[in-house]
Amino acid sequence: MEAQNETDLTEFIILGFESLKKVRLLLFTGFSITYLFTMLWNAFIITMAIVDQKLRTPMYFFLGNLSFLDICYTSTTIPQMLAHLLSEKNTIPYMGCVFQVYFFFSFVGTECLLLAVMAFDRYVAICNPLRYTLIIGKDICLQLATACWAGGFLNSVVHTTFAFQLPFCGDNHIDAFYCDIPPLLKLSCGDTSVNQILLLSIGLFIAWTPLVCILLSYTYIISTVLKIQSSEGRQKAFSTCSSHITVVLLYYGSSIFTYLSSNSSHISNNARLIPVIYSVLTPLLNPIIYTLRNKDMKNAWKNMMRKRLML
Repeated sequence: MEAQNETDLTEFIILGFESLKKVRLLLFTGFSITYLFTMLWNAFIITMAIVDQKLRTPMYFFLGNLSFLDICYTSTTIPQMLAHLLSEKNTIPYMGCVFQVYFFFSFVGTECLLLAVMAFDRYVAICNPLRYTLIIGKDICLQLATACWAGGFLNSVVHTTFAFQLPFCGDNHIDAFYCDIPPLLKLSCGDTSVNQILLLSIGLFIAWTPLVCILLSYTYIISTVLKIQSSEGRQKAFSTCSSHITVVLLYYGSSIFTYLSSNSSHISNNARLIPVIYSVLTPLLNPIIYTLRNKDMKNAWKNMMRKRLML
């Protein structure tokens, strides 16, 4: 039988919350609070990085980019999820799904690249401290950040274009919390082998290569730190990296599990909740991780509050 044209499909039905109807109000409250705090925490980091002179360094420049990225990241998924929790009709327009996939994959790709750049920044700071200002200058920071954003958006153009050129033959039920490419491929009645190859090949460049670079950076960092004779020096060096390592583990751990489970033929209810960590909790935890043990950020906050009280 001849496949229907993809333009016949006008909307998709999101099934993520179907089995959670009894706790929809609780989830709505939790997601709303999470979204609010994500916005506030990340906006706080961006503000501090701009306002405080002491934080105008490459490390906080990249951290500001990460915070802005997390604001954009959560805004592609949580508002739609909140709307579905309040409505009995869990649908999203066809073009709404296209835009959600495009921006979601853009921000995912950008974050992978940005985390690698942040690891490189820490590598230079610890392993080549005397040449740090020469290697990581203002122009280089802008170029690296631009490359991360450009790489993420280019990655998404390819995936989104190929995904929505596939024919969808009637079934429009997406077994996820938002529009994502793996569950979309399962709906297609066409040949998805090219899409699978793209996910694997581009994924090697946009996700796995940055992860390898991060691991290599920390291999050299650990080797250098262990050579430091004073325990205070070692502790100080490790403290500048601990937040980034935690964020990398949280981000890659949840994202890898998400895409491994999404490629499985059977998805359990528990596995469906993993994307919540990947796309909702991670952007909330990132700024908390970076601020709780960060003396520079705490001092910047105290200085800003002092100035406000003096006005």
